[in-house]
Amino acid sequence: MYHYFGANEIRPQGWLKKQLEVQAAGLSGNLDKIWPDIRDSAWIGGDKDGWERVPYWLDGVIPLAHLLENEDMKTRADKYINAILDGQQEDGWICPCAQEERGKYDVWALFLIGKVLALYCEFTESARAKDGLYRAMECLNRMMQAGEVKLFDWGEFRWFECLIPIQFLYEDCHEEWLKDLARRLREQGADYPSYIEEWKRPMNKWTFYTHIVNLGMMFKYEAVCCELLGEPYENRAEELWQVLERYNGTAVGTFTGDECLSGIANNQGTELCSVVELMYTCELLYAITQDPVWAQRLERIAFNALPATVSDDMWTHQYDQMVNQIACIRFPGKSFFRTNGEESHLFGLEPNFGCCTANFNQGWPKFAMSAFLQTEKGVLCSMLPAQLKTAIGKTGVTITADSDYPFRLACSYTVEVEEPVSFELKFRIPRWAKECRVNGEPVALSDFYTIEKEWNGTETVSVVYVDAPHLETQASGLQTVVYGPLVFALPIETAYKKLEFTRDGVERKFPYCDYELIPQSEWRYGFAGDAFTVCEGEQSSAPFSSQCPPVTLKAKLCPVEWDFAEGYDSVSDKLPKSDRAVGAAVEKELYPYGCAKLRMTEMPLVGQE
Repeated sequence: MYHYFGANEIRPQGWLKKQLEVQAAGLSGNLDKIWPDIRDSAWIGGDKDGWERVPYWLDGVIPLAHLLENEDMKTRADKYINAILDGQQEDGWICPCAQEERGKYDVWALFLIGKVLALYCEFTESARAKDGLYRAMECLNRMMQAGEVKLFDWGEFRWFECLIPIQFLYEDCHEEWLKDLARRLREQGADYPSYIEEWKRPMNKWTFYTHIVNLGMMFKYEAVCCELLGEPYENRAEELWQVLERYNGTAVGTFTGDECLSGIANNQGTELCSVVELMYTCELLYAITQDPVWAQRLERIAFNALPATVSDDMWTHQYDQMVNQIACIRFPGKSFFRTNGEESHLFGLEPNFGCCTANFNQGWPKFAMSAFLQTEKGVLCSMLPAQLKTAIGKTGVTITADSDYPFRLACSYTVEVEEPVSFELKFRIPRWAKECRVNGEPVALSDFYTIEKEWNGTETVSVVYVDAPHLETQASGLQTVVYGPLVFALPIETAYKKLEFTRDGVERKFPYCDYELIPQSEWRYGFAGDAFTVCEGEQSSAPFSSQCPPVTLKAKLCPVEWDFAEGYDSVSDKLPKSDRAVGAAVEKELYPYGCAKLRMTEMPLVGQE
């Protein structure tokens, strides 16, 4: 497996740092000031949510604060961690509930706070947090052994998430009871392969085994088990992925699920929690299995689905995004979504449910943490703009990746060493690349390219990938434009309707109010051909800007007949009435999917009238 570098050895650069700074200035960096479920949580002695929301928020804000070296955010995160540890009971129980309520407390929140404490230890090396985590897991093991705690509901379907903090502890102390706890969790946990048939036909009902966030987490279960227990890995994740992709896949690498699986229709929703959980799952699977397919899937999701479902300033987000999303207007009657409400696709503070409000924070920071991975012989680099400061042997090494990837398909790596030292510099060649050039010379297309040598002083390696914008056929039979890791879409001119109000004691007030997005331009088009022109622009203050995208495509489109979905006037039908053009071709500008908040992504390939 590849190993993560120390949490403080990586620093974001370029657009990635800018994206994290936008996040810190937005909802992520301010939730503890404005949102009752964080500000007044039972985890810190308040009377609000005492389950998953504070752990979710900490899971993102801790790496965000440390990656940016933001002292104010670090201090506020420390306050929460210390309050949680202050509230830990003598027997190790750490969750905020009375002793007589423990048997009915869903221990998913315990798994999650365990992950948070392990993450916190990676950044701070806190002995107190490590001891608190050890005691919490010891308490869980003891109570499960005695039958006082049993897995049910979320804990049953997310049992493997607890193996992440267990693995952290095992690497530190190598105590066998930790493996025993892992086996107990697996024995009581859900067996996902047994539900495969349930994923093939979307239903208008809510279940744990079709819940999209559970499934986003699920793919890692075998890998984390095998890593901890030393069992052979059979790659069940790939089998499960193929089934879900076939019956519920989207053009941006995610799965439909507005909250539960919703089929392959391009007008169905995908919950934001599932986007960031899929990202984290792909990050872990890439590190554990070394299979580059997980890195390619990770990029498809991270560069498209994640930025699409948050506003440019990251003060608001959707619960559900749609691949073909022509409006984000509250449904006046029955919700269009199978298992979510009429406001789920609005941009706001907590549309539908507040889980995504807390959980979306982990997406970009954990992605940045995976910019470099440690191999047996050296360093595996991504194309992300970031810097690694580490030691190889006893020699200080700095590797700086200077890149505008994915907006430009190139990266320059500067390697600086304190004294001559031998190691490998390795990077992945994406499978979409038509050509790869290293220092100006073409190299053979394979999954990885490795430079193994003695490095001396300061040296630079330049990497360029070659691709051309092209059409990809989707399960619907419609087409999507792809260029490198980016999916492109026709942006729809948008008017934002601000909604400020208070509901259930939670205030929506600018900049954390809700918005309806109302279309102002035509959306009924098809591709007139497969020729596209790349237009490179300048970076703005928001890397995935909806106003000034850093790259666009010029395309010829034709108008087509396309109705609304039956019974709705703000949702496009999943297919046009025909693929025949009803007007002359016009030139349009396509935006990266993540930059287009209202968009048409899947469209037919048509001929001119």
